[in-house]
Amino acid sequence: MTFDRPDRLNALTYATYADLRDLLAEIEHRDDIRVLVVTGEGRGFCSGGDVEEIIGDLQGSDTRKLLEFARLTGSVVEGIRRVPLPVIAAVNGVAAGAGSVIALAADLRILAESASFQFLFTKVGLAGADMGSAYLLPRVVGLGRASEMLLFGDAVQPEQALSVGLANEVVPDSDLMTVTMEWARRLADGPAMAYGVTKVLLGRELDMDLASSIELEAHTQALMMTSEDHKEFYRAFSGKREPEWRGR
Repeated sequence: MTFDRPDRLNALTYATYADLRDLLAEIEHRDDIRVLVVTGEGRGFCSGGDVEEIIGDLQGSDTRKLLEFARLTGSVVEGIRRVPLPVIAAVNGVAAGAGSVIALAADLRILAESASFQFLFTKVGLAGADMGSAYLLPRVVGLGRASEMLLFGDAVQPEQALSVGLANEVVPDSDLMTVTMEWARRLADGPAMAYGVTKVLLGRELDMDLASSIELEAHTQALMMTSEDHKEFYRAFSGKREPEWRGR
């Protein structure tokens, strides 16, 4: 999935948010998609909501309209976290505002050397907590670093992002999509059901105590042991060959 408004650094519109929400809802119920890659056309990943088409349009709006819009933006992040397949953000340039949170919501983030994150909500006079950023970011980089990023809204460069865990890997610009597609292909060719369940449990267990997590994992693993992929692993192991994963 590619953001394709390069002349506006892929700024988001109302329609874009709605399309993203609907796409993620559709993917959730399809079994022919194994991995989702999100990137941007041109020199930016996504610069956030379009200042004129959204921020300007919302000036003077009543509380109900503003709340509906805020919930719409949050539904995109919720969809990324809910969809039971790996999501990779290939961050090819600036990821600012809503763009930074969309990349944050991905399971894996590969950054080009020209990329940067900027959670700039406070710089426009809004709460630094937006679209789930105050929930997700501390769980990725820790409370102290998240507080710094969300309060100041300064640009986070690739090496800093890598050092605090906001990036999984930083690569030269020319290698971004090659490396991203290598990761995507590895996931697409693997046991998709196992990957999906792993993602779901990582999300569910964020707020659980250890005993509850262990019990949930025990029930899940017992079910996974009945899966076709697990049986295929044993057949392949016994036959000294590579498994043919079916995602079932």
